[in-house]
Amino acid sequence: MHRARQEDHGSISYCAQLHTLTNARRLGVDLGKSVVYQESNRETRVDVKESVRGQDIFIIQTIPRDVNTAIMELLVMAYALKTNCAKNIIGVIPYFPYSKQCKMRKRGSIVCKLLASMLAKAGLTHIITMDLHQKEIQGFFSFPVDNLRASPFLLQYIQEEIPDYRNAIIVAKSPSAAKRAQSYAERLRLGLAVMHGEAQCSESDMADGRHSPPPMSSGRTTSGHPGLELPYTGRHQPSFPGIELPIMMAKEKPPITVVGDVGGRIAIIVDDIIDDVEDFVAAAEILKERGAYKIYIMATHGLLSAEAPRLIEESAIDEVVVTNTVPHEVQKLQCPKIKTVDVSMILAEAIRRIHNGESMAYLFRNITVDD
Repeated sequence: MHRARQEDHGSISYCAQLHTLTNARRLGVDLGKSVVYQESNRETRVDVKESVRGQDIFIIQTIPRDVNTAIMELLVMAYALKTNCAKNIIGVIPYFPYSKQCKMRKRGSIVCKLLASMLAKAGLTHIITMDLHQKEIQGFFSFPVDNLRASPFLLQYIQEEIPDYRNAIIVAKSPSAAKRAQSYAERLRLGLAVMHGEAQCSESDMADGRHSPPPMSSGRTTSGHPGLELPYTGRHQPSFPGIELPIMMAKEKPPITVVGDVGGRIAIIVDDIIDDVEDFVAAAEILKERGAYKIYIMATHGLLSAEAPRLIEESAIDEVVVTNTVPHEVQKLQCPKIKTVDVSMILAEAIRRIHNGESMAYLFRNITVDD
C-alpha cells in the first residue's frame, strides 16, 4: 500500500499491486511513502511515511484471493489517513467485494450494506468502482459513489479481436442478464438470445427470506390454516379461526431453452462476474448443441475461483475475456483461453477529474439507466 503525490497539494494512495504503477505513469505522479503489513499475530498495521495533512488521498485497493484481509487493510489505511488529517479520502475499488450479498437471503444479512457503513466510519468520503453487481448498491453509501462501466472496453475488444463478429449473437445465460445482453446487442447491431431453464442464475426467489414460512411452534397453538399456526403465549387468546393465506405454488424450472437462433453463429455470453463457471460451461454445451460454432464469455470481473481455469480449459468455451479489475495472472497461466482487457485508463481519468474538480459526465457519455 503506497501513496503518490500529485500537484495542487493532492496525493494518491495505492493498495495492492494491480493498477498501481500503470495509473501512476498515466497520471505522471510518484508513488507515496506508506507501508502496510501484518504482524506475527496477523494484525494489520499501517505506517504513513509522509505528511498527508490537507491533501486529497486516493486509495486503490484491488481485491485478491484473501478478500477479508484486503478489506481490513483498506479500513485501517483509511482510518490512519483520517487520523492524520487528510482532506478527502477516496477509495478506488475496481471490484467491490461482497456485492453479491446485496439482498436479504432467508435469515442472513445484507453484508454489502454493512461494508458500506464500515467504509464510511473508517473515513472514506468517496468511492470509485466499476460495474457493481446491482446498481442499487450505490444507495447503501452515505457518500458519493462513481460506478464506472467496463462495457466500452469489452465492446471494443469484440469489434477488434473477434473475427467476423458481425455473424455473432449476444447471449444472456439467464433472464436476469437480459438487460445487459440487450445493451451489448443494440450497440453492436447484433441479435439477442436468452437462455432459460435449469442453467439460470442461482439468485432465485426461493432464496429470499420473504418467501420462507413462519416458524412452527413446539408448544400449544391456535389452529388456523395448516401453513400458519399462532403460538400460544400462556395468556388468554380470543377464539378465532386464524388467518387464511393463499398458498404460493412452487416453482418448477423447465428444461433449458434458448430463445433465439444461434445456429451457425458466434455466441457471445455477457455478464458482470465470472466466478464459479459451472453455469457458463453448461450454457456453452447447450449453445454448441444448438449449432453455435464459437463461444466467447465476456465479463467485467474475473474472479475465477476454485477449479475455474481447468473447467474452462476442458469446456466448449473458446475464450473468456475479463478486465483486470481483479488479479488473475495465476489463472491465465493455468488456462490460455483467458484473455485480459486493461481498464486502468478510465480509472486514472476518474482520479484526475475528481482531484481537479472536473465533471465526471464524460466518463458516462451514452450510458443509459439500464446499462
